[in-house]
Amino acid sequence: METDLKKTTLWAWHKEHDGQMVAFAGWQMPVAYKTGIVEEHLRTRKYGGLFDVSHMGRFLIYGEGATPFLQHVLTNNVLALEHGMAQYTLIPDEWGGAIDDAYLYRLDEGKLMAQSRYLLVVNAANKEKDWDWFMEQKKRFRDLIIEDKSEEMSMIALQGPKTKEVLEKILVEGHTVLPDPWRNRLRVCEIEGEQVTVTISRTGYTGEPICFELFSPSEKIRMIWERILEVGAPNGIVPVGLGARDTLRLEASLPLYAHELGVDKEGKEIPIFAAPAPGLGVSFSPLKGNFIGRDALRRQFEEMKLRLGGDPLPPKEKQVVPKRIFPFAVVGSQGIPRQGYEVWAHGKKSGHVTSGTMVPYWIFSGDGILMEPSDDKAMRSIGLAYIDADLKEGEKIEIRQRGKSFEGMIVERHLSLEAPPYARPILPEEKKRRILPPPKALGESALALVTRVVDNTRWRQRETVNLIPSEHTPSPLVRFLTIADPSGRYAEHRLVKGLGERDVFYYQGTKLIEEVENLLSEELRRFLGCLEVEPRVISGQMANTAVFSGLMDYLNRLDRKSEPRRIRKVVNHHLGRGGHLSAQPLGALRDFVAIDPMTERPAAYPFPVLRENPYQIDLEKTGELIEAQRPELIVLGKSMIIYREPVREIAQMVSEIKPKPIILYDMAHVLGLVGPYFQDPFQEGADLVTGSTHKTFFGPQRGLIASNMEEGTEYEELWEAIVRRVFPGSVSNHHLGTLVGLLLAAYEMNAFKTEYQKAVLSNAKAFAKALRDEGLSVEGDPKLGYTETHQVILRVGYRLGPLMANRLEENNIVLNYQAAPDDEGFTSASCLRMGTQEMTRFGMKEADFAQLAAYMKEIILYDRPMAEEVARFRKRFTEMRYCLSEAEARPLLDRLLDVLS
Repeated sequence: METDLKKTTLWAWHKEHDGQMVAFAGWQMPVAYKTGIVEEHLRTRKYGGLFDVSHMGRFLIYGEGATPFLQHVLTNNVLALEHGMAQYTLIPDEWGGAIDDAYLYRLDEGKLMAQSRYLLVVNAANKEKDWDWFMEQKKRFRDLIIEDKSEEMSMIALQGPKTKEVLEKILVEGHTVLPDPWRNRLRVCEIEGEQVTVTISRTGYTGEPICFELFSPSEKIRMIWERILEVGAPNGIVPVGLGARDTLRLEASLPLYAHELGVDKEGKEIPIFAAPAPGLGVSFSPLKGNFIGRDALRRQFEEMKLRLGGDPLPPKEKQVVPKRIFPFAVVGSQGIPRQGYEVWAHGKKSGHVTSGTMVPYWIFSGDGILMEPSDDKAMRSIGLAYIDADLKEGEKIEIRQRGKSFEGMIVERHLSLEAPPYARPILPEEKKRRILPPPKALGESALALVTRVVDNTRWRQRETVNLIPSEHTPSPLVRFLTIADPSGRYAEHRLVKGLGERDVFYYQGTKLIEEVENLLSEELRRFLGCLEVEPRVISGQMANTAVFSGLMDYLNRLDRKSEPRRIRKVVNHHLGRGGHLSAQPLGALRDFVAIDPMTERPAAYPFPVLRENPYQIDLEKTGELIEAQRPELIVLGKSMIIYREPVREIAQMVSEIKPKPIILYDMAHVLGLVGPYFQDPFQEGADLVTGSTHKTFFGPQRGLIASNMEEGTEYEELWEAIVRRVFPGSVSNHHLGTLVGLLLAAYEMNAFKTEYQKAVLSNAKAFAKALRDEGLSVEGDPKLGYTETHQVILRVGYRLGPLMANRLEENNIVLNYQAAPDDEGFTSASCLRMGTQEMTRFGMKEADFAQLAAYMKEIILYDRPMAEEVARFRKRFTEMRYCLSEAEARPLLDRLLDVLS
């Protein structure tokens, strides 16, 4: 090996542990260890791998000129980076090619942008070239400091499904925590017992959904490396060399400079937009100004939009991205593609392989969310190719080399990252036409359906303990009313001011439903203590959508000739911290919230939460957020809600802002708890309330919108806009049968509100305490009784939520698994979410919930079969409470049955 090669701080460790050292980019680096490339690849995917990546360049950039400099020399938008965030980016040239690709980290220090310090990580082979390029560009900027930290700061990567629990074991307990569980977050942490600080980011180059990179002083890196392996060895963590790092990144279809970036086989520059991942690292925000390569990249981007949108393209000879990088899989043979092999399509040469090899993969077993890697493994040949951009996924290609050829297929990707903690292989499949089974006779089908429904109803209503907090069985009389006439009818109507403020119905035969709607509005106003209720929405999600649409309409009321603008900024709960899907940019908010020109993301800003209690809003930081962003809408309420929402405090914060933000409390889960024992949203300052009528409320599945925005008030026009967005904006037939059932449910709620709410809340606290007394881990503040609502959150272990939920269902306890605030997604859920509302209504009291906690302990901790015992327990609780007694309801049910049959 060459003697002038550089060595990382861990070089001696690699030699001591049989690292197979090779020359790479001017460094001596381990290509593999005794385990070998294939085993290191597999171990990373199933357990985790530890990588020495200190050969990469690390530049620290700071000063007043840092942000303008980075905006000029990098493709991504630096202003989109908040403190403690990172982004993929590229160093472009004037012609739209890549000098290098890189990762930029905004270190978690300095309040102002000008005080921020950035760390830019570049490829080892390009470090000197990048440095020289930056030094040349630096001359144009004042107050700019660029320091090469590659020697004094080392960098290692820990990637794979078991790595999170390893890091949690070596950090100072109770003092530092890992970065938030979302990609590209970073945080300064401290190693237990060593007083060593380390910056940890959720980034990586393997395609693993659970991924970390660690930066620390070089003199401390061996200690950290050895500590990770010491703690991680029982979990299957192994050191991994460059060989497996390359096969892992190839399987994830990640580009490698000099393969998918730089120049092609013919010496021509590869356009940045030729590869999917690099294209995501380019921003054309006006905030960037005229950065290097902007015009060339813009031409590439516009051409790619035409291509992907199916629009006409320029002639081939004038295209700026005539070829693209495609992932492909070898099919029907055992050929192994290599860099430089020719690729043919439709009988002509199309391009060449940029990366290719044979990689191993685990075969998964199990079903759905419970799937895990088995002990079985296989090999597959895959690659990336720079080929004709007109080709599409699913097309066959031919790979040729030295007179030999084998067949391949263009695929969308080789790996799925959507279901943490595992990255799952995607194998090429021929598209198959679905064939319908032969139809059965009507009688046979009806018998099978009714039998299945009867069995399921008997199981859910007589044998299972139902703890899902978003469900509620209505009383028998409510259920029967929902299927009576006017079920299946129409009763569209709207208020016409020109006809004396009268509701005009468009159908005949609607006198009953007009009466029902009026009575229902009265009962709901009485329950909520408000002046206006819109009951026609048929779900809480639709209620939120109508509010967002109505608010957008209201904001544009003074200019009806221009393109309507969206809601400029929204503050809401993050989905990963229990926020409701309907209040997210990926949910109902999607079509109504603007794009923030600073971040180039939807302008929805999550509430800051307390680090010591992520279920509670951090009011101090929320005040700072509201002052900085000046939102037009603030959405309170969550689907994982164990505390009161700080409505009064936030109303006070925004009281002096002009125009005042609208405060919406989405009470979907806690609508039935409104009152003195939980909270009164309108008295505390909410402008709007939306909700579901079937969770803690007694009704069938519907929604509602409520406010005090009556005629003559400041927001009269907003309420009118919301009503218009309900009808004709959202509903035509508003499900009249369930509306009738909801009226009786509202009568029941107003009659039994006090007793029911007290029982639900006291049962929840008793249930939480009993679970804790049984040795289980209950989320929430014990000083508050763990919960202030009907919900109880139980932590059962990282990604064990689905397993335990399934096990409990097999034992007749039905609840749902729930991602904790520190989980990466629902597939890695650590918790169970439970509610006491339904079983309280069936008569369970505090002592009964304590008994249930004892059953759950046996099932969760010891996997003891308890199905029969739980079913016997449930049979004690089959009579509905907080409604008409059976004696009172029976004559009414008989009258309904008489006409329904």
